[in-house]
Amino acid sequence: MGKNEGAVLDVLLDRYGRTFCGEAGIRLSDRPKPLYQLLVLATLLSARISADIAVAAAKELFKAGYGTPKGMRDASWQDRVDALGRGHYRRYDERTSTMLGEGAELLVDRWKGDLRRLRDEAGGDERGIARLLMEFPGIGPTGADIFLREVQAVWPQVAPHLDERVLDGAGKLGLPRQPGRLAKLVGSGGDLARLSAALVRVSRSKKTVEEVKSAAAR
Repeated sequence: MGKNEGAVLDVLLDRYGRTFCGEAGIRLSDRPKPLYQLLVLATLLSARISADIAVAAAKELFKAGYGTPKGMRDASWQDRVDALGRGHYRRYDERTSTMLGEGAELLVDRWKGDLRRLRDEAGGDERGIARLLMEFPGIGPTGADIFLREVQAVWPQVAPHLDERVLDGAGKLGLPRQPGRLAKLVGSGGDLARLSAALVRVSRSKKTVEEVKSAAAR
């Protein structure tokens, strides 16, 4: 790692290296409940809405008791709408309530409420996992990438998952755009998840790019 790359990485992780799971209060581990909560968060983040609102809506859903697939499935459609509304997720609340209910039912019926069964069905293959994730309503390629970026912290089978959004942020900061080279800058799957989240944030904001570069040059 070059001196400049190291400085950029230090600033980046220090200022922006919090995972979206962390922001939503999800203590991610290889257990059914937090994995499901990540799926819910990925669904919410997939819409054209700010990440802050998606995170706030996830918190409201979990606070209301819908942090498990059975809890989400058994909640009424209106209760889910109301929780989303409390998180200000209002443009997409009705459609998202339906998708979350149907997705929870799919997970319970097909994988017994446990996303580890989905992973095992895919043989731990990253593309296979993404394909199965996209069977959930509201999860397309973007949502699958969001899930995989975060879950690589606890599913070493999918690491490193560094998609185009992440690599775009890396390129703007002068970091390697090659997944293998970029992954070598950090050690663990947890740090890869943090790096991915930070680079996604950077990719959205020219101001953030300049801030990180300026701080790293001091």
